[in-house]
Amino acid sequence: MSTGQSAAPGSTAAALRHVLSHLVTPLLMCVGMGLAYLGAFHAPQPHDLRVDVVGSGPSAQVLAQTLQDKGDGALSVRTVADRATAVDHLRTQASYGAYLPGKSPELLVAAASSDTSATVVQKVFTEVAAGQGAPLKVTDEAPTADGDPTGQGIFFLLVAVSIGSYASVAVIGGAGGVLALRIRALLAVGASFVVSVIGAAFAGPLFGLVDHGLGGLWAMAWLYSAGILLIGVGLHTFLKRWTTLGVMVLFVMLNFTSSGGIFRPELQPGFFGALHSFWNGAGFVEGVRSHVYFGGHALGRHLLVLALWFAAGLVVVSLAGLAERKRRNAVTGAETAATGTHRRVATDPADESAAGSAAAVEPGAGERPGTRAGTETEAAAEEEMEETVAV
Repeated sequence: MSTGQSAAPGSTAAALRHVLSHLVTPLLMCVGMGLAYLGAFHAPQPHDLRVDVVGSGPSAQVLAQTLQDKGDGALSVRTVADRATAVDHLRTQASYGAYLPGKSPELLVAAASSDTSATVVQKVFTEVAAGQGAPLKVTDEAPTADGDPTGQGIFFLLVAVSIGSYASVAVIGGAGGVLALRIRALLAVGASFVVSVIGAAFAGPLFGLVDHGLGGLWAMAWLYSAGILLIGVGLHTFLKRWTTLGVMVLFVMLNFTSSGGIFRPELQPGFFGALHSFWNGAGFVEGVRSHVYFGGHALGRHLLVLALWFAAGLVVVSLAGLAERKRRNAVTGAETAATGTHRRVATDPADESAAGSAAAVEPGAGERPGTRAGTETEAAAEEEMEETVAV
């Protein structure tokens, strides 16, 4: 009884150290999510937000210059000759609002490009029209689907596809850690297919986020998801239990905040606006917008972004394969050297039998399920998967 009582404090201390070491991950997630989301979203302010004033006379020039000066960098105001040019700019996302002055002023917007940007533009020109003593008519030249009245459904679809992808990384990397890398890579491709089908079901028949172009949306969702899964599975070889935190930084903290799904880069700090130009979440959101609402304008560039992230996944998996092969060769070399040493020491059959028995019971001899090492490996995999509660 005295032995058990003396061992208990040591066991409690070890368990406490174990828990505290694993609390580091959720605490880092808390800090990272706060910095990313609050840094990107807490105080959206326009900067260089492109708008047009329709007209070629002196009054249009004066109005444009006045707005430019009063905006102090918030707006980038240009004049265009006619309504058709203004509409073309909106439909190619070259501007986010076009004001037609006169007795009955009208504002043209493209809500599908960004509902929040359209709201900011509408607020600015409502004040302009009020100063002229006239009500403002607002015309949406690129409305969203009926199932996505705010235009933010694509962003929340991005969230669902991302979580399905990076949570699958923990399962494949943890529970599937004993599998060959090529099998894990195939599982990643298969999981990305399933995730993309679920995403397409959400976007189409379930919630009607899009009313056409569902096939193209599915293809972009698969390319996006496959990139995340391949990168995550490859990183698991190097990061182990820190993989969940790593993929959260890449595909949640930096990804959602720079995607343009809530606020476009013209309303965000420059850091997130810069990420928007090449991050994979922005490639997906802007690619879907281009495909569904803007006739495929600049779609090739967004597809290139997604394809490059997919290619990065293939590169990371290849590097992981080289690292795992190097580790296996090192282990094989060590086992060969140890076997040779045992054979030199064992000078008679009785010694050989003793040496073989010692090797058989050595704790590190293997990591098969049921052995001590195998049990530890399974426990580590369970802990890693439990850390995905951050989703």
